[in-house]
Amino acid sequence: MKIGQKTEIPGALAQTGSAKRAQSPPGAAVGAGTPAASLAGVPVTVSGAAHALDPTARSNADYDAGKVQSVRSALEKGNFRVSAQVVATRMISDAQEILARTRV
Repeated sequence: MKIGQKTEIPGALAQTGSAKRAQSPPGAAVGAGTPAASLAGVPVTVSGAAHALDPTARSNADYDAGKVQSVRSALEKGNFRVSAQVVATRMISDAQEILARTRV
C-alpha cells in the first residue's frame, strides 16, 4: 500500500469471501445458519480442574461457617496460632497428591 492511496477494504473482503466459497467443498455452505463450531469439527473437553473452579459446582461442604467465624474471632483477638508441623505435613501431603496425579 502506498501513502495517500485509498484502499478498497470492502472489495478485498468480498474477494476473500468468494475465495473461501471457491475453496470449500461442495455442500459446505459457509454462513448458511450453521454454527461455526460445527464447521470447525474440533472436539472440546473441560478438565476436572476447570470444573473445580466453577462456583456453581461447589457444595456447602466446602465451606464451614462456624470454623470461619472462629478463625476470624481468633485473628481479631490476636490469639490465633499456626502450627508449623501441621502446615508442613499438609504441604507434603498436597505435593505427594499432585505428583501422583501427574504420573498417571
